[in-house]
Amino acid sequence: LQFHDPFLLVGVQCNGWSVHVPSDVTGELGKMVILPCTFTHPYKTFDRALAAIWRIKEPYNGTVIFKCVSQSSSELCKTAISHKNKYKLLGNPRHKDLSLRVDNLTWSDSERYFCRVELAGDIQDKYESRNGIKLHVIAAPRIINITVSSSGDHTFQARCTAEGEPAPALTWSGPPYSNLSSSSSSSHRVTKELRSLTHDGKYTCTAVNSHGRAEGAVYFYKFRASDSSSFMILIFVPLGIKVVILLVILSFTALSR
Repeated sequence: LQFHDPFLLVGVQCNGWSVHVPSDVTGELGKMVILPCTFTHPYKTFDRALAAIWRIKEPYNGTVIFKCVSQSSSELCKTAISHKNKYKLLGNPRHKDLSLRVDNLTWSDSERYFCRVELAGDIQDKYESRNGIKLHVIAAPRIINITVSSSGDHTFQARCTAEGEPAPALTWSGPPYSNLSSSSSSSHRVTKELRSLTHDGKYTCTAVNSHGRAEGAVYFYKFRASDSSSFMILIFVPLGIKVVILLVILSFTALSR
């Protein structure tokens, strides 16, 4: 079984066995990361079948996301399980290395990972990291939605949603606006809304965290309808003139007859 320090790769031997992993690994959203895992065993030579396994959430009973099997020392470890085809063994289990590559990191990859080796034969020849590796997925801010909408009471509000890890801080800038605002957050996503917009212009939302910043803008112009009576006059005055002209023409035609 394995124990560790946050800054060191530390293994505790058990009958010649030990497993070594870091306590934490950090990867960037959309990129790849490597989860290191090495082990030792008490055999000078070993040519039996071997299986390398990685699971998430909890040791021993967690979901298996990767497994490969090597039947002999001359055979590569053949992948049997690779969830969503995003996991690849970088290490060589015959060289006591189970290091795993995780591609195209997503938010859901922020889990605890446990490596395990199984050697064919004695049932005791199965060893797994007990505390595992905590994978932290980080990301610079990204504006994912910015809109202006109208409420049923004919007021307008601007809404900005951004994501990042750590969760970014959002600020609005632009024309004078009321201090009426509200914020909400969920994990790595944050939303901030401006209420009761009254001034036309460009409103800019800025998202900032320790890995960067992002900006998005929306333009607000409140259309003012023309006076309805003036609009009707513009439509009907030309129409009335045409009717009068038509009546005059018909009158002259009747008189001439």
